[in-house]
Amino acid sequence: MRLVIQRVTEASVLVDGQTVGSIGKGLMILVGVEDNDSDDDCLWLAAKAANMRIFDDENGVINRSVMDIGGDILAVSQFTLLASTRKGNRPSYVHAAGHELATRLYELFKTEMESLTGRRVASGVFGADMKVSLTNDGPVTIIIDSRLRL
Repeated sequence: MRLVIQRVTEASVLVDGQTVGSIGKGLMILVGVEDNDSDDDCLWLAAKAANMRIFDDENGVINRSVMDIGGDILAVSQFTLLASTRKGNRPSYVHAAGHELATRLYELFKTEMESLTGRRVASGVFGADMKVSLTNDGPVTIIIDSRLRL
């Protein structure tokens, strides 16, 4: 499972011209699920994201988590995070999870983030054509892959 976490001042998702999720200061998280990911991968990543210290403290040092600052969270499913680009110029998505597993783990990720942070997680619409807008703050962008935790 792979996350792209961006520290933002604002972010939103449109589906068919309608805003389906929006946040102020906090984290915009792209979530990619691989075909052999498990609940354990999902829970580990949620804990890492919730506790990731990428916000400034009172001294301007990057030392606070989204929980510490009471920030918002927007989670958007994105199977293209699992693209393999080893051969040719057309990415392959053969290792991206199928709809059933991807949907279940994406929903589990959102639920776990809500449980850990005590805040509602805004989201896009799984499988929809989404238009994502954000203002990256810093910029700060972190990529975390559950396969690389050991």
